[in-house]
This record gives sequence, C-alpha cells and structure tokens, in this order.
Amino acid sequence: MIADLLPESVVAVEAFGEDGVREFGDGPLFPEEEALMVRAVAKRRREFTVVRSCARRAMDKLGVAPQAVLPGERGAPGWPDGLTGSMTHCEGYAAAALVRAADLASLGIDAEPHAPLPEGVLSAVALPAEQERLLRLAADRPGLHGDRLLFSAKESVYKAWFPLTRKWLDFSEADIEFHADPPPSVAASAPFTGTFRARLLVPGPLVGGRRVGHFDGRWTAARGLVATAIAVHHA
Repeated sequence: MIADLLPESVVAVEAFGEDGVREFGDGPLFPEEEALMVRAVAKRRREFTVVRSCARRAMDKLGVAPQAVLPGERGAPGWPDGLTGSMTHCEGYAAAALVRAADLASLGIDAEPHAPLPEGVLSAVALPAEQERLLRLAADRPGLHGDRLLFSAKESVYKAWFPLTRKWLDFSEADIEFHADPPPSVAASAPFTGTFRARLLVPGPLVGGRRVGHFDGRWTAARGLVATAIAVHHA
C-alpha cells in the first residue's frame, strides 16, 4: 500500500496482518532499543519491534548496514547518516519507508484503520473548511471514512514537516484538501485512491533555499486500512 504512494527512489517494507506481524516481530532488537522496552507491555514491544524490523529490511535494500532506530526529539526516529524516512504502525499493520537523503528532503507516511474516528476527535483535528470538504468527499465516495483519512494525512504532514524544521506543527496549522481518483470500472471492492495538498498556515520549511508553502501527497483506502504518504523533493 505505502510503496504505491511514493516515488520509485523510496524503499518501503510493510508487514500485513497477523502473519506479517508475527514474522517481523521475531526480529531481534539492538541493545539500545532493548533498553527502551524494559518496562513495555507486550503490545507496545511487538509494535516497536515489527516497525523496526521493517526499517532494517529497508536499510538492507538500500545497501546500508542495519542499525538501531532510536526515538529522538518528539519521538522522531533517528536514521543512519545519508538516509531519511518515516515509520507507521496500527493494529495488524506496520511499515517503514526509507530513501537516500540525496534523493528526497523528507518523507511522511501514516496508516490507520479504515473506520470512523472516535467521537469528538474530528472537531479537534479538522478546520471548518476541511469538515465542509469532507462532506463533499463523502457524497462523492460513499463508504470512504474521510474523517480517518484526514487524521492520517495530518499525521503524514507532521512526519514530513518535523525533520525539516525541528518544530511542532499543530493540527490546525495545515489545511488539507483531498482529490479522489476516478473510480475504477471494475469491482466495487477496488481501493479508493487519490491525492491531497496540505497548505501550511505557518511559515513553511526552507528546502534548498526555497520556502515550502505546501506538501503534496497521495492516499489510498484498501484492505481495511487508510494510508497516506508525502515525499518532499529537493528544490
């Protein structure tokens, strides 16, 4: 899913379902990572291990020796020199996307269950204009949980933003507009797909000397999941 949303230069490794989580969850942790999991409950340890196993497989595909991935400032993962990337996990799914820093300035990926957000969450994360656009999207794509899609996109925006700025970005500081791809002429079970643009409502990061005012991304809803991804190109 995630790989289909990103440029070819990006290596994405995903673990699907219980079988995938079980396989990737068997990978060993580095001592520095193990120290962070001493008091973790089983669920947290499994998620931590699976997503790092995905990341190390991506490193290997890029010809980089697998290394520990430690959370840094505000929990952002620390990547080996010369790489940038993003990770995500939810129930029954985990993914890591990595790319050479020379090819892209930043990445942001997120996956969520394709289900409505808990009551009260949408009003906390969505601008009034976003809520209005979600109503139109729902009319255009029945069955798509646009509220969860918006939440995922906001998460991807933040993950792409933070490595470039080292600053917090609030949900209210990015205004996201979605566009859906034309529906396929095949089975109704085909995935929803589309693009989105996140307009930054605060001064954007400097990338190669240019001020970035928005991030562009892609999204999909399939296999019980919603996934979003942003690739920030160099100037």
